[in-house]
Amino acid sequence: MTDNDQMRIHEARTNATGKTLSDSQFDESWALAEIMERGIRKSGSFKEKLSDYAYAFSRSEKFDVMKGETIIRDQFKARYGQTMNEMRKELAEREVDARENGRDEALAHARQIEKLIFDPASGDTMPFYKAFDHVGGALAEKFNITESGAKNLMKDAYREVEGRELYNTGKALEEKYHRPQRDADRPKTQPELGLETVKVRSR
Repeated sequence: MTDNDQMRIHEARTNATGKTLSDSQFDESWALAEIMERGIRKSGSFKEKLSDYAYAFSRSEKFDVMKGETIIRDQFKARYGQTMNEMRKELAEREVDARENGRDEALAHARQIEKLIFDPASGDTMPFYKAFDHVGGALAEKFNITESGAKNLMKDAYREVEGRELYNTGKALEEKYHRPQRDADRPKTQPELGLETVKVRSR
């Protein structure tokens, strides 16, 4: 934990919301703020997830859902220095810029997926969904945009240049290279049955 992290926790514990929370309530709502941040960076949305977590959080405490939501919102702002909606808007604004200026980078990342699904040098394979998620996360971090936005950038750039869908290409490679290896590595769930018969001794 950095000095900045410790300072934010201290400030959050001593602000108007933090003072009202028990240690367990603070720790749980602080962790929920991190979950919300991860969700925003993944999809660019938060309202449904916030409602669900606020309900689950408040159900075991002595306050209603609205207060639970307010606590999580306040903890989020204390932890990240901005509201959830402010973070969402910033990510969306950067995505607009990435669409205008990041096509080449998006295409280069999209083509990395093919090598992750099958690397001729090492023989390693990976299912399409994991390769897509991994590369999408890397592009999102590079542009500081949502992962869903980064994935859409890759799909659009790939379609524009290659004239086909990234998903179809990836799944075809998965079927050709990853699935056979996966099936070969999968342990047999049932022993092979021999031809011998078992004699049952009569009583």
